Amino acid sequence: MEIRRADERFRTASEWLDSRHSFSFGPHYDPANVGFGFLVAHNDETVAPGTGFETHPHQDLEIVTWVLRGALAHRDSQGNSGVVYPGLAQRMSAGSGIRHSEWNDGDDPVHYVQMWVRPERLDLPPSYEQTELDLSTGELIPVASGLSKHAASTAIHLNQPAAGMSVARLADGQSIELPAAPYLHLFVAAGTATVEGAGELATADAVRLTPSDGERLTAGPEGVELLVWEMY
Repeated sequence: MEIRRADERFRTASEWLDSRHSFSFGPHYDPANVGFGFLVAHNDETVAPGTGFETHPHQDLEIVTWVLRGALAHRDSQGNSGVVYPGLAQRMSAGSGIRHSEWNDGDDPVHYVQMWVRPERLDLPPSYEQTELDLSTGELIPVASGLSKHAASTAIHLNQPAAGMSVARLADGQSIELPAAPYLHLFVAAGTATVEGAGELATADAVRLTPSDGERLTAGPEGVELLVWEMY
């Protein structure tokens, strides 16, 4: 079990962007921290109003975006467009190559987490999907997954059958059991929680487990929103 605190992450900052990286990214390089399981990027982004990422290319990545606050506009070279907001999940499969932009058209900053996963196969046709999810159950809800156990859920499909991401929103004192998996990445998107064996976690703290054994997690007084990747 490895605990990564919020202030230990790499940071990229400019007039319009504040980005915190869980793994090596861009000019930030640590040979001991280039990814975890199939995750190769886990970026915690805040983008100022009227700004964003101009059109740029990607290839052979499954890109999952989860918005915490505000709205993010997406446009890509396949003709897809959409606005991603809290509770709506987005997946873009870059495949053989795609270009896209991400823009904040609103009046307030947009805060989101973007995660990159290695696909099962290279040179797949590029594709895009988004869907709205009900997170009111107090349980882990599959959001983007290639795992067979999530096939019947409303999760967006990932072109990686050994990885799945779930989200939970828990009120004060609510508990869940984390999935048992060879690799598990837990990120506290908002709020606080206590995890069996790890202790207290605050906003933007993360835990990496190899393996996880179904540890118990309990929300703190203000509740918690969790992003959980299980990988096999």
